[in-house]
Amino acid sequence: MKFMNTMFAQLIQMLPEYEFKKLVHMYHGNRYTKYFTAKQQLMTILYSQIKRKDSLRDIVTGLKMQSSKLYHLGLDHVCRSTLSDANANRDWRIFEGLFYRLLARCKDLTPRHKFRFKNPLYTIDSTTIDLCLSMFPWAKFRKRKGAIKLHYRFDHAGELPDFLVVTEGRKHDITVAKDPSFPILPDSIISVDRAFIDYQWLYSIDDRKASFVTRAKSNIQYEVIGQQNLPKNKGILADEMIRLTGYYSAQHYPKELRLIHYDDRETGKVLVFLTNNFRLAASTIAQIYKARWQIELFFKWIKQNLKIKSFLGTSKNAVLTQIWAAMIYYLLLAYIKYQTKWRYSLLELTRMIREMLFERIHLVDMLSLDFKRLDRLKYPDPQLTLF
Repeated sequence: MKFMNTMFAQLIQMLPEYEFKKLVHMYHGNRYTKYFTAKQQLMTILYSQIKRKDSLRDIVTGLKMQSSKLYHLGLDHVCRSTLSDANANRDWRIFEGLFYRLLARCKDLTPRHKFRFKNPLYTIDSTTIDLCLSMFPWAKFRKRKGAIKLHYRFDHAGELPDFLVVTEGRKHDITVAKDPSFPILPDSIISVDRAFIDYQWLYSIDDRKASFVTRAKSNIQYEVIGQQNLPKNKGILADEMIRLTGYYSAQHYPKELRLIHYDDRETGKVLVFLTNNFRLAASTIAQIYKARWQIELFFKWIKQNLKIKSFLGTSKNAVLTQIWAAMIYYLLLAYIKYQTKWRYSLLELTRMIREMLFERIHLVDMLSLDFKRLDRLKYPDPQLTLF
């Protein structure tokens, strides 16, 4: 019988190994390491993500039971204390860098967004993960509560998170967005909610030749300086060119803006959108903002299917390591989906990989056949076969 790697080994082979070695060298990931290397730590945390393990002891026991299928990967023996020390001390930026290296591969395969225009479309938003303040004292949120915030820039082409910042829970969204390291690409369109309305920041987006779409606040002060023709049967009630008249808002955003009143027939509400884009149709602006819902679905998915709500360590380094490893696994799933043109959901893919993780079956064979025929493709482990 021809030898075939396990599903887990095939997943590891998809990672950019050369780039990972460069990151380990850059951040001294294997300095003073005798046994448990950065790659072994990465494989262990990915295993915990795939199998949804809740504790270090659970991880170690699970790996021990599969040692005959892991020896060629160097994971035949993992100690709980060694894994705990690695999570607490090995620089989490190694895994952050691997995330962006893998993201570059995924971007080569992703389809375009659903809109006709060619501009890149992004949504910026954050999600909060509650923590126990006594166990995570560095993650301050309120007086007796701890939390961390994951601030994402979500690319609608392929529905991928292409930028992430992890902060304390009390960090405001606009504070992170205004940081110079937060990328705003020229000619892109950025969708944000009303929490991001800071006219100085919005003007910086316009200054960088990008567009924004957001909901206008109810207390916005403005004067109408022009109107555009309204399309029929599109739900557009008004399409106005305005200038801000508030004392501070007029100073922070001195240029013209576009205000669109939209009748949302699904909810029965009238929504007012604010944008600096005068080129796209008013109905398209409304649909861009409604597409923000994709990032909410993304937040729901990662919280339900990735291990980012309970952590294997209490230090900041351990938490960040686990979060970036979870995002790496998400990109692996997306890479498989787009590379193989998998037509089902990522949820189905995660379930299949979890069940077949240590089977000696080719990934393409698993994805091309239905569930009833998968058992026929399971290759028996030569070391466990009785003749």
